Amino acid sequence: MEFRPILSAMLRNKTGVFLVGLQIALTLAVVANAVFIIMQRVEKIGRPPGIDSANLIFVQSYGFGPNYDNRDTIRRDVDLLRSLPGVVAATSINGTPMSGGGRSSNFGVTPDPLKMDTNVNLYEIDEHGIDAMGVKIIEGRAFHEQEVQYNPNPNNSDFAPAVIITRDVAKAMFGDQSALGKTVYDALGQSAVVVGVMENMLSAWVNFENQAHVMFWPRIPNGPVVRYAIRAEPGRREALIPEIERKLSENNLNRAITWVRPHTYWVERSYRADSRMVAFLSVIIGLMVSVTALGIVGLASFHVNVRTKQIGTRRAVGARRIDIIRYFMIENWLLTTGGVVLGVLLAFAFGHWLSTTYSLPRLAPVYPLAGAVLLWVLGQIAVFVPARRAAAIPPAIATRTV
Repeated sequence: MEFRPILSAMLRNKTGVFLVGLQIALTLAVVANAVFIIMQRVEKIGRPPGIDSANLIFVQSYGFGPNYDNRDTIRRDVDLLRSLPGVVAATSINGTPMSGGGRSSNFGVTPDPLKMDTNVNLYEIDEHGIDAMGVKIIEGRAFHEQEVQYNPNPNNSDFAPAVIITRDVAKAMFGDQSALGKTVYDALGQSAVVVGVMENMLSAWVNFENQAHVMFWPRIPNGPVVRYAIRAEPGRREALIPEIERKLSENNLNRAITWVRPHTYWVERSYRADSRMVAFLSVIIGLMVSVTALGIVGLASFHVNVRTKQIGTRRAVGARRIDIIRYFMIENWLLTTGGVVLGVLLAFAFGHWLSTTYSLPRLAPVYPLAGAVLLWVLGQIAVFVPARRAAAIPPAIATRTV
């Protein structure tokens, strides 16, 4: 079948063809970039947290009154928590991973304050902290009880004698060398020895540039605000939450339990904007693809209606039904191809603008190409019903149509 007569027939309705072609192009440009953004957000949401998030419970306690003893309260609380059936381990801690808030500082491999170029998220834990968080030590060991410090002065800036760092921190500070036994320095030039390297875990900020830059050090929080991380046995987390709140509230009347929450609460909250973006863009994609499909069906139906006599004449001189269907399928393929070519160019232009304006990664070529294939298939499916209706026109009725 020659393309020239088909193009000639299409150009008799230039406005409709142009509008539908432009619609296809815009749909491809938007859908390709939207799917690219969705996949980035889905990948971000699906990152392993590096801790036993599904079984972790976090508690916040606030001490008050003249009789409040922070050190004694923490000791009694962790003893109580570790004695509860269904609790694997518990530790005091000064923050919550992936919560959006925490403490960070710069460290270096020399005491030179101008060379503190590794920023990490800091967590104070005790000797049970590694088990409580569910992280995996890949080199070295967890903290010993005698290494855990406590200083009631909230302004104390002493560095801990030992630290445990993530694999990414070890690589950033020591390259391919083993970090175990090496010395790290804080901004005041104080030193600590790396006694353990753990697998990567996500920090307090899900958008943190160095997401897996985390450091544990052995210290009891000063208070009066103290948090606890409790790791439950699989399947016991929900039952433990109300029991933990009740037991801790009864354990000390000189403080208040401000909240008891599963770690997934913080995960969902931190990724809420990303989840909403995925949902919003998914709706936009669905609407644009649906409208584009309706536009193709509408244009094809219009062409069938205005070419009734032409179709009937072709049928009368021997054209088969499959020939009529093939005619409209090829016509639509040409229209879709024109829109797809323009759409690919627009997709890359739009992707470049997003990349430069919002510092996003460059659009991968696979997305416009996959979008082009999708629209080709969608176009053929959308035009099939009008094409079958055209092929069903009886030659005798068509030839009497004026």
